[in-house]
Amino acid sequence: MIWTPELISFLEDAPFPATKEELLDYAERIGAPLQVIENLQELDDELIYESLEDIWPEYADQDLFLFGEDEEEEFE
Repeated sequence: MIWTPELISFLEDAPFPATKEELLDYAERIGAPLQVIENLQELDDELIYESLEDIWPEYADQDLFLFGEDEEEEFE
């Protein structure tokens, strides 16, 4: 299971708390990419997911993935 900021962003409006099946249903309804569906299929069937951080703990550190305009220019 590999999450990226782009992939996890498809679940930002998901109806948390949610089960694996509810998240899969949501992802399918919004037309999320196959990689999102495959990642969700790997989740534990028995858990209730309260937030994106329960799915991808690194999401809490999402600021590490975002660059301001000044920082983007440095990398171009």
